[in-house]
Amino acid sequence: MSDIIMLPGLGGSGKDHWQTLWEQQDPSIRRFQPSSWDRPILTDWIGALEREIARSETPPILIAHSLACQLIAHWALLRKTAILGAFLVAPPEPTGEIYLAEAGSFADPPRQRLPFPTQLVASSDDPFSSLDYARDSAEIWGSAIVDIGPHGHINAVSGLGDWPEGKAIFERFRAQLR
Repeated sequence: MSDIIMLPGLGGSGKDHWQTLWEQQDPSIRRFQPSSWDRPILTDWIGALEREIARSETPPILIAHSLACQLIAHWALLRKTAILGAFLVAPPEPTGEIYLAEAGSFADPPRQRLPFPTQLVASSDDPFSSLDYARDSAEIWGSAIVDIGPHGHINAVSGLGDWPEGKAIFERFRAQLR
């Protein structure tokens, strides 16, 4: 069984977020720990990701939400360690106020095929990303894409609880990686 590393986005996915709930249900999932969830600096987040991957006994699977999807796009060019694959949920468009105000170093993520299998999950009414951007990202990154319909930013505000539909999508993706 592969290690699983959870990569929350801006703010760190609070207690009602599906990422946190999945971690509580599966003690084999661990969360990477950048210096700040609220003032993200790309180089710090890349270092935290590399450290967490290095702790894995086998190439891990990454589960990324929001800004962490852009982290993976940046990290993929620089990576020193292997991963099995990445589950990318609700990647935000790298324009707009979130980048200008809080995550400027994450702007302009590389737009090229990722060198590992990926599954992208998007919502049709995400306030931080259009479905067209998600589809374009999936095509460029070489990701399979699932549109789950209108579920906002696929976070705690979306009212998904532990998001059983997402777990099922993740488990199908994980099974393909074996």
